[in-house]
Amino acid sequence: MAFLTKKKIALALGLLVIGGAAAAYYSKSKTPVVEPPRFRVAAADTGNITQTVTATGTINPVALINIGSQVSGTVNELKADFNDHVKKGQVLLTLDPTIFNAQIRQADAQLASARASLRLAQATHARNQTLVTQSFISPLALDQSKREVDVAQANIQLAQAQLARAQADLNNSVIRSPIDGVIIKRTVDLGQTVAASFTTPTLFQIARDLTKMQIDTSVSEADVGALKEGQAARFVVDAYPDKEFDARMRQFRLAANVVQNVVTYIVVLDVDNKDELLKPGMTAQVRLLVGNRQQVLRIPTAALRFRLSDEEIERQKKAAAASASASASASASATANIDAPPPDDDSAFRTKADLARAFKIYTLDAKNQPVPLDIKIGLSNFRYTEVTGGDLKKGDKVVTRAINEKEGGM
Repeated sequence: MAFLTKKKIALALGLLVIGGAAAAYYSKSKTPVVEPPRFRVAAADTGNITQTVTATGTINPVALINIGSQVSGTVNELKADFNDHVKKGQVLLTLDPTIFNAQIRQADAQLASARASLRLAQATHARNQTLVTQSFISPLALDQSKREVDVAQANIQLAQAQLARAQADLNNSVIRSPIDGVIIKRTVDLGQTVAASFTTPTLFQIARDLTKMQIDTSVSEADVGALKEGQAARFVVDAYPDKEFDARMRQFRLAANVVQNVVTYIVVLDVDNKDELLKPGMTAQVRLLVGNRQQVLRIPTAALRFRLSDEEIERQKKAAAASASASASASASATANIDAPPPDDDSAFRTKADLARAFKIYTLDAKNQPVPLDIKIGLSNFRYTEVTGGDLKKGDKVVTRAINEKEGGM
């Protein structure tokens, strides 16, 4: 009797184990299979977005004057050098005045000769006036003497003009500063011959005020629509990589520069250089502030660039085909009830602005499968992009990139 009782107990325990295993298997078969994540995701949130336009430019003085010479000669005295602060009217250099003094003496002699000729012509004309009244000479001779007086007077005016020109050449042999400023370039040395026969040689470059500088930048034609005068900007230079400087847009120049079919425009920015840290000719990396939004729905900009790989697309096609074969009849009836798309769904009926700001991003469903989602965007920078339309909500996960096998193993 005890033996039969033990046998029944063992049989009951065996049935219980088999039933538990069957229940576990059945429960596991009913649980949906969730694949491990194959994508990097980020949550949509709210925050601030600043949009900028980047450009590269050169720092230049606001006023840069090229000092030249109108006359030729040899540099006799050099009274200014690099980095010298000069005043308006200050002598920078002088040319050898020997030739100019000789030209002045020559012009003086010609003027004296013209005056002597005038006195002789006037005396002859006065004498001829008396003789013509006494019929000793003809009226023609009187007219000729009057002409000699007029020619002598014209010769005096010519000699005076030549003297004034010689005096001007002597004055121009002394080169003076036209403004108050700083000499940033000198291209002449003591004893050098300055030739001004065809073109005016540049002897000095003077910057009016180095505490006020400007940046001449080249901006792409795609970015000029967002530019306005007075916009704030920040820039860095290689000399001070850890320091940012402030600037403000002053001028947009309409003349376009075309290089290999690339169109750019010159944009000028004002810079306060009161510490004189910035030097003429430095290269500036400029960021112009063209837009700012406060507390808007935003996503990482990387989500706009994500696209499914060919393998992922093929995988989704196979999954869709398997699902379609399982519910072929339901799909057929559903297809029969699909209405024609409204005309405004066709891209041909949409405005260019709508198409330009419309993007497709991907979110993950409950099985970690990427699902496309259409949105409209606003401001964008290298990190965040504003979402202005679509079904995306704060907290939704958006795909930024795929996880490769190496990352998954780690």
